[in-house]
Amino acid sequence: MSALFAGYLEILDKKLHEKNCKVNEYFEKAEQATGVKRVYLALGLIAIWALYMILGHGAELICNAIGFAYPAYVSMHAIESSNKEDDTRWLTYWVTFAAFSLLEFFSEIILDFVPFYWLLKCLFLVWCFAPISNNGSQFLYHRFIRPVFMKHKGAIDDTLNKAASGVAGLAKDAAGKVLAGAKTD
Repeated sequence: MSALFAGYLEILDKKLHEKNCKVNEYFEKAEQATGVKRVYLALGLIAIWALYMILGHGAELICNAIGFAYPAYVSMHAIESSNKEDDTRWLTYWVTFAAFSLLEFFSEIILDFVPFYWLLKCLFLVWCFAPISNNGSQFLYHRFIRPVFMKHKGAIDDTLNKAASGVAGLAKDAAGKVLAGAKTD
């Protein structure tokens, strides 16, 4: 376990020493000012953030902003790029995010009793968009979401087509009644 932790610390330290990153410039200045290695400064900030997510007010907003803001930003970059792989990656994230949001909505009463829920949800969302090959959204999509979708795709399509036809019929009827009412005025 400690070897695994040491490996993650090494990866984090390398990321914090990469050039051309504004955040790393701030860590470098803080490291020089305090004499504390930037990896430990980062771990301290992560610990403060985690404690706030457990005890702080507004943890839900922070969690949802992390799960939405960064992925939305990089999704816009993906849309504007000519690379199809990043489009697929971020569409997979959003499908997973939507499935999780629906599941969360229907289990909200139970989730109110889960300790550290906002911290756990935030870590889950970060795992889903992490820049690794088999991140959470890839894993969940291919393991659970896609098989369920493929199994029920025909029934879902039929139901959606019937609903669309019904709505179109209601809209046509309503428009006809509005026009008929306008003619009598």
